[in-house]
Amino acid sequence: MEHSRWKLARERELAEGYTESAEVQEERQEHRLSMALAKVVYDRRIELGLSQTELAARTGLTQGKISRIEGSDTVPTLPLLAKLAKGLDASLNIAIDADTAQVTLSAHRAA
Repeated sequence: MEHSRWKLARERELAEGYTESAEVQEERQEHRLSMALAKVVYDRRIELGLSQTELAARTGLTQGKISRIEGSDTVPTLPLLAKLAKGLDASLNIAIDADTAQVTLSAHRAA
């Protein structure tokens, strides 16, 4: 099903009072968080003009690992997040509450 048709079907389900199970809601939240991280890492890497290989060298990770992070195909550990932040010359901020999660990178100022 193409995205626009899926989106309309999803909106119709929600309008009709359809609710997802707690397990599905949790999985969606995890996926949204992973996608948010992927986007900020990709955006910052492009902003810095780095390839995945160059970012991998700066972080001590492999190019494949950077690719999996940017593809939201992995759940990173805290030490890995710290390496990413350092390699991207930024502070990584993750705000999580009951209903939402937000991931941002704050670039460090040039010294």
